[in-house]
Amino acid sequence: MDPISGTFMIDLRRLGALRELARRGSLARTAEALHLTPSAVSQQLAALSRELGVPLIERQGRGVRLTGQARLVLRHADLIAAQLERARVDLAGWGDGRGGSVTVGAFSSAVSGLLPAALRAIAEERPDLAVAVVEAQPPDLFTRLDGGEIDVAVAVDFEQAPPHTDRRYTRIDLLTDVLDVALPAAHRFAGLERVALRDLATDLWIVGDAGSCCGAVTRSVCAAGGFTPEIRHRVNDWQSLAALVEAGAGVALVPRLVQPLHRPGLVLRPTTGHAPVRNVFAAVRAGAEQDPVLAAVLRHLAEAGDQQQCPEK
Repeated sequence: MDPISGTFMIDLRRLGALRELARRGSLARTAEALHLTPSAVSQQLAALSRELGVPLIERQGRGVRLTGQARLVLRHADLIAAQLERARVDLAGWGDGRGGSVTVGAFSSAVSGLLPAALRAIAEERPDLAVAVVEAQPPDLFTRLDGGEIDVAVAVDFEQAPPHTDRRYTRIDLLTDVLDVALPAAHRFAGLERVALRDLATDLWIVGDAGSCCGAVTRSVCAAGGFTPEIRHRVNDWQSLAALVEAGAGVALVPRLVQPLHRPGLVLRPTTGHAPVRNVFAAVRAGAEQDPVLAAVLRHLAEAGDQQQCPEK
């Protein structure tokens, strides 16, 4: 390839395609996330490669992988994106920072258990601020955050979420959400004050999809408890899950963020030993935390998280 010009220019959309490929791992998944064809993504990456004068991807079996140069470019891309976000914040600072609109993306139980209190507080403090809510979870949640479709992401730490060290985002922890065991009222352990997870190893389980935050957390919690659950039902809706538990179809783990479920034939029991938990956090694009509107939204989310923080039973 040609050596890098001293005046080379980078198309930021192409840089975004490279960042998405690093997240998704394949051209097909990147194309789906960006609403493009794999061919269009390949063309964008090839054009970016020509702009930079270095190879960015190489073949690996049927797929592709990033080159060392691409990973170097990505480190700079994160800094560029953060600096552009700071420029947007500075421009927004010319106004009073009280009006406008914000879109918050969040997983389902945060929408029902965390956001209402935050939205009420925001409406009281900033009545001219329009807040929209979108239900989503990683990795799509952070693709939308990167693309500007949402301004604040509320998520759970699990495999599909970005690590704490990801420089593309500024994040704050909101709460540690404890998970309790959900049992049918006739279950052999329903009369106990606490239930050992390992004692449920032979039960049938009701669990969310493996790609969902709750499904992934349940699987990891059971693995930490020393067993692989026999999953009979895969359900992502909490009310549906509770109905199946009440009917005696299996047992489940239910986060306190979505409790109480108000079903007479269902009991919730804390576990013995160290309680299983999931960490709930909010994230914005790096640099955006200086935006007075987003800073206020993050503050109210943190306050709502403090209100929801459940002491261990």
